[in-house]
Amino acid sequence: MQSDDKIFLTRLFDAAVAAADPAQVLAAHLPEPPPGRTVVIGAGKGAAQLAAAFERLWPGDLSGVVVTRYGYGCRTTRIRVMEAAHPVPDEAGLRASEALLQAVQGLGPEDLVVALICGGGSALLPAPPEGLSLQDEADLNRALLASGAPISVMNALRRQVSRVKGGRLARAAHPARVVSLVVSDVPGDDPAQVASGPTVPEGGTLAEALEMASDWRIDLPPRLRDWLQGGGAPAPLPSEAVFARNEVRVIASARLSLEAAARQAEAMGVRAVILSDAIEGEARDVGQVHAALAREVALRGRPVPRPVVLLSGGETTVTLKGQGRGGRNTEFLLAFAAAAEGLPVVALAADTDGIDGSEANAGAFADGHTAARLRALGQPARGFLSRNDAWGAFDALGDLFSPGPTGTNVNDFRAILVKED
Repeated sequence: MQSDDKIFLTRLFDAAVAAADPAQVLAAHLPEPPPGRTVVIGAGKGAAQLAAAFERLWPGDLSGVVVTRYGYGCRTTRIRVMEAAHPVPDEAGLRASEALLQAVQGLGPEDLVVALICGGGSALLPAPPEGLSLQDEADLNRALLASGAPISVMNALRRQVSRVKGGRLARAAHPARVVSLVVSDVPGDDPAQVASGPTVPEGGTLAEALEMASDWRIDLPPRLRDWLQGGGAPAPLPSEAVFARNEVRVIASARLSLEAAARQAEAMGVRAVILSDAIEGEARDVGQVHAALAREVALRGRPVPRPVVLLSGGETTVTLKGQGRGGRNTEFLLAFAAAAEGLPVVALAADTDGIDGSEANAGAFADGHTAARLRALGQPARGFLSRNDAWGAFDALGDLFSPGPTGTNVNDFRAILVKED
């Protein structure tokens, strides 16, 4: 794999991340300062960077607290930054949830709550309702992560098993006005799905959540299933009067980041085609489909001639069957590499927050020789895929992509360069 190709793809990734940089996108979306207090709350992998940028931009006094993943914090002066576990919640996340709930207590109608919400907040805000424990919420997250269900289904269940999610945090802030500034990491950019919508109600019933769990064959822990069947309090509806004055603004998204990457590619002399910013499905299946598209371009010059870079985003899933360490982007890429063997292609797939799965890499690089290189090591790609260990494959080849935490999160980024020769 040529270093120039890696540099080209990395520059596209950097352009996508820069388009979601809090320092660049927040200024245009600030609300008017209120007559009363300004309280900032937030959650997600980029929450600390959002808080730091907000502090620099806000013209008046403020206070508040946000929670981010361990190692993702940054320096702030007026907004407290807490860190907790992701993707499975821990005690630190429980303390953070209580801190956010406490921060919005006792506010009046002239006060303003600014919610800085981005991807990863679901795991960072555990707050089990009465009758359930932190362990129950952690068990739910493990079951969801192993299920292969889309994010909308995961969040439908998370919203029903929380004192914070599904708009409950905004309801706790009433009668203060809540303005949510959302960095979207979900297909379709529905703000109620980002971090399970702590300040954006979506509604839904306990029975509907149970039906989704059945449809997707999610192995719900018995205590959680019993609790849902017992008829706890459902998530609030968007029509409730407490939300009437609130406002939601999506300030960054996969669509905007892919458009920035396309402009960067064309500035470097390569045609760019955005396939979609909302692709979902099993990561390995999506990888095979992308390989089929690349093959059509490479062999038949349709729907566009080469050279061209194919861009896509969204959020794939992985149904765990093995004990490997690969995330969804590396699994996508390994399946792509197996199906694109021999083609004049170079690809990068990475999570825009800088971490894919449980390891320290954001994703990896692959080309038309990746599958052959693995066979030469005596470790075929299919073997790695069978145990969900795409990380191990790309680590063996030295092709992991590890830019570190980026301070933002607009989910999957995929760039496939179909070369001229």
